[in-house]
Amino acid sequence: MGFSNYPFATRKNPDPATFPGHEEVLEFLDEFTTDLGLTELIRLESEVVRVERVGPGNDEWVVESRRSQLSSCEVFDAVVVCSGHHTLSRLADFPGMEKWPGKQMHSHNYRVPEPFQDQIVVVIGDAASARDISLEISNLAKEVHLSSRSINVKFSKLNCKDNMWQHSKIDHANENGEVIFQDGESVHADIILHCTGYKYNFPFLKTDGIVTVDDNRVGPLYKHVFPPHLAPNLSFVGLPYNSGVVFMMIDLQAKWVAHVLSGKANLPSEEEMMAEVREYYGFLDEKGIPKHHTHSLFHKNVTTNIKYKLDYLDWLARQVGLGVDEQTRLVQDDYLKFIAEKGGWNYRDWEIGNEAQS
Repeated sequence: MGFSNYPFATRKNPDPATFPGHEEVLEFLDEFTTDLGLTELIRLESEVVRVERVGPGNDEWVVESRRSQLSSCEVFDAVVVCSGHHTLSRLADFPGMEKWPGKQMHSHNYRVPEPFQDQIVVVIGDAASARDISLEISNLAKEVHLSSRSINVKFSKLNCKDNMWQHSKIDHANENGEVIFQDGESVHADIILHCTGYKYNFPFLKTDGIVTVDDNRVGPLYKHVFPPHLAPNLSFVGLPYNSGVVFMMIDLQAKWVAHVLSGKANLPSEEEMMAEVREYYGFLDEKGIPKHHTHSLFHKNVTTNIKYKLDYLDWLARQVGLGVDEQTRLVQDDYLKFIAEKGGWNYRDWEIGNEAQS
């Protein structure tokens, strides 16, 4: 957590907890923008409705925005897309879901556990949001059944709670309210909660098909940032997930883009960038990683995933004359060892280990 020039520890009212709540993160970001004088550079309550090249062969970009029903067009030398990817919900798809009579919702709309009182809930997903929400609602819900999208998960009772069970992927649901899993188990549920991530979506961006979104793969992008044919005048910051250190990754990506645009760093040729993109896509295909996980820096059951994540951060740091310091590396190693020993369900029990503090 934190940026290279503004560590999270600088916040004015720190909470000693290892995993801060969203209120504290928002407070940190507010302090960051205020202390660095960024507030006056940000246009709030403005919608970007169109981003498009001025014309064929022209590297300038038109940005059309709207505020209070008034539209304006401006021309810029470069555009960096930093619009995030936690807005458009991605729902699981299984036979019978449209006719299933219970309530369905996405984790994006989850706020408090009280509506789940005495309910039988099926939670789809096995990442942090699914685990956090499952544990929270289990204190009030009658039963919580987790459905993993992994083919290797089998039906089992979770040790952390008396009313929680792990299942395989959902096979189908029916009009009687049943949810049937591929492991052969079934449950008559009241609510299905989709903790299934989000869709990348850039409705404002017009590139004549040069940059596309195909099953959540935004591409082609060199190092998840630059589209080779439009670089360096168009770039993306913040697309990768499962980085482990989100703010650090975004910080390094932003610095790299700034170095390239200012001439402090150079990009390879378009052909070289495309060749690397194809090589990366080939790696994903070889490992059986689905297209919608293109921008994940961590892949289950892939022995090189930890190395790839750290190599990516190291590579970004080198482009801007920095390095991922040894303290950060030790902290990550300590955390990953804890997860390997205790399991992902207990990740909030982790505290910075003695190795990382020494």
